[in-house]
Amino acid sequence: MNRTMITATNTLAQLQKQMDMIANNMANIDTNGYKKRDATFTELMYQQFDNQRRDEAEVGRLTPNGVRQGTGARIGQTQLDMTQGNVKQADRPLDTAFTKEGQLYKVLVQTGVGNEIQYTRNGAMYLSPVGENEVALVNADGHSIVDANNNPIYINGEAKEYNIDSSGQLSVTMTNGTVQTFELGVVQVNKPQFLVSKGNNLFGLPENFAELNVGVEEILTDMVGPLRGEIGIQSHALESSNVDMAKEMTALMNAQRAYQFQSRAVSMADQMMGLVNGIR
Repeated sequence: MNRTMITATNTLAQLQKQMDMIANNMANIDTNGYKKRDATFTELMYQQFDNQRRDEAEVGRLTPNGVRQGTGARIGQTQLDMTQGNVKQADRPLDTAFTKEGQLYKVLVQTGVGNEIQYTRNGAMYLSPVGENEVALVNADGHSIVDANNNPIYINGEAKEYNIDSSGQLSVTMTNGTVQTFELGVVQVNKPQFLVSKGNNLFGLPENFAELNVGVEEILTDMVGPLRGEIGIQSHALESSNVDMAKEMTALMNAQRAYQFQSRAVSMADQMMGLVNGIR
């Protein structure tokens, strides 16, 4: 395989990953609280050919001396876009929307190795029966929404009214007149590039974040104590995804054209090799 083919095939694989990412963004345009991802490319290792060893012969040249032959491009980074989506009104008191960027609810998810705290921007909450006259606060997939101390929220008794204020405090008024209050677990994301998608609109911390020379507190800030006043939540509302279909379609067409160009490079290299092999 000649160098042209190597360069093109290296780039083709990375362009396919970019198109998959764009397709995932477009598929989640109607997902509440979804945050899109963008890909940026970087050049792979290149080889320097010093074809002119006399610098005085290159006086007036505007580009660096020599010839650089690359080996393609790769996705250098995928960036999570935490910009605010549109807020739409909802009828349910347990439907909420964040009004400040970078804030997420904490969710308790059962994994193959135990329970894990994950994070979501989706503010649609539900009640799931767990025992006689007792319900748990969960998300659409049945995972428990936890409080500020990472404990599942259980509501005992028969409730007649629910209210979530702007600081994330859930107040449940019971039929007997008593009120149960809970502080919903909320974090502020400081470095979204370290969050890993866990599926179902959930995020988590990377398994090797300790090797990245960064602490959990640098990635996330637990909104507890005085920080509760900085939480921005609107009840009876839901946040739409921040996916712009027009921009995603433009990015998809650009990626497809780049993919076609690299495919054509492979075909042309194959034709050239066929011509060389056919010389008698």
